[in-house]
Amino acid sequence: MVMEIGMDTTDSGQRVENNMVTQILVQSSGIGQASGTATTSIPRSHNNVMSHHNFVSSSQISSHDDTVEYGRLIVLGTNGCLPGGDRGRRKSCFTLRRRSLANGVKPSDKHQVVERASHSEEFSSKEHHSVSYTLPRTVVVVPYVRDSKTDMFQIGRSTENPIDFVVMDILPGATIPSNDTKHAQPQQSTISRFSCRIVCDRDPPYSARIYAAGFDTSMNIILGEKAPKWQDKTNRMDGLTTNGILLMKPNKSDGWRETSVGGGAYNLRESRSAQVPGAKVEDCDNVLEDGTLIDLCGATLLWRSSSTLKLMPTQRHIDQIIKDINLERPQCPVGLTTLAFPTRSRANKPTEKQPWVYLACGHIHGWIDWGWRGEERMCPLCRSVGKYVPLWMGNEPAFYKDHGPPTHCFVPCGHVCSEATAKYWAQTPLPHGTQAFNAACPFCATEIEGTPGYVKLIWQQPLDG
Repeated sequence: MVMEIGMDTTDSGQRVENNMVTQILVQSSGIGQASGTATTSIPRSHNNVMSHHNFVSSSQISSHDDTVEYGRLIVLGTNGCLPGGDRGRRKSCFTLRRRSLANGVKPSDKHQVVERASHSEEFSSKEHHSVSYTLPRTVVVVPYVRDSKTDMFQIGRSTENPIDFVVMDILPGATIPSNDTKHAQPQQSTISRFSCRIVCDRDPPYSARIYAAGFDTSMNIILGEKAPKWQDKTNRMDGLTTNGILLMKPNKSDGWRETSVGGGAYNLRESRSAQVPGAKVEDCDNVLEDGTLIDLCGATLLWRSSSTLKLMPTQRHIDQIIKDINLERPQCPVGLTTLAFPTRSRANKPTEKQPWVYLACGHIHGWIDWGWRGEERMCPLCRSVGKYVPLWMGNEPAFYKDHGPPTHCFVPCGHVCSEATAKYWAQTPLPHGTQAFNAACPFCATEIEGTPGYVKLIWQQPLDG
């Protein structure tokens, strides 16, 4: 049986909890008194039909309008590229550009209540997008129609065609060249195969909005019976994905929120996969601002808007920083050897001239096998005891907060950046596991230790300088 239900566009409807959705639908549609097979479907308009080849990933669209760039997504814990290298749609940075042909979709004004999703023609059709909400005895199918004013980009773990940006779990420390975890993979991924979608306006100001869940190869989003779901005040269905898509705006004052399939903002659940949703946050939206963080439960993305890309540092800027430091010919105060950072192309293992730092004090030396105190080391200059690690330049420009000099490094990984950058990320809680939040180095995802979580670097200048 298929029932066609129009949306109530007034504010008189009352929001219901998960266990009340079925009852509300029964009362509004009379489904409890009817039986039989599908007899009615939502009328289709030729203008609302989108062929499959107009929807799928950017790799299947003939060309882009490269003159308009909406923004970029960068995976935290990557230092300019993935630990094992960028490959195709699986990479550390994804640029969202205006497509030559709009592929955006939006929910229609009606939905269907069916006994099974397969009873809905909109669900089974390869030419329509739909979102289905599975209830205890029925399924609500919401058809989506073409939106010529927007472009849609999909993110997830799947390598199938609908996914534009393939994201895998990030292992902390995998981008540190001195670690042996480059090609290691988590035993079980917690990132959804079709995690989320970003919809960008094709006209100025090119606003970008994020929604939980992505359409699969059949052009459907399916929320199972255990996923939180409800009706809002206008009788529109909405819901959350199993592990959720979390969002934090750059001012960080409101902390982390969860975004829904319909784009609403909600307080966090008691645990990441709890079946009871958090309360709706009325004064928070799903528009991406420059510096917004997006957590996929296994990887965190940073959004940099196109308006600020020209203002942030570039790879050339970082290359010049490395060159300037090396031109100063800093020395090891013990071995009196000249220290130098390797260039980005050669920063894959520690070199003979690699700078090392005592994290307890910030004094920089070359490699010296001296001063062991258990697993820690004693600085020969100030006798401070702590970890002794190689320094690595932070090579991903998007993570920098300014153009300041590289005066600090994170503890305990040793990634070098400006003071403003170190302070910002040391004060930014990132989701860890199902409930924890910890600050981490953006260049390698290593959890930051101690307070403040970074140290000022002290260089020894050459004696003949």
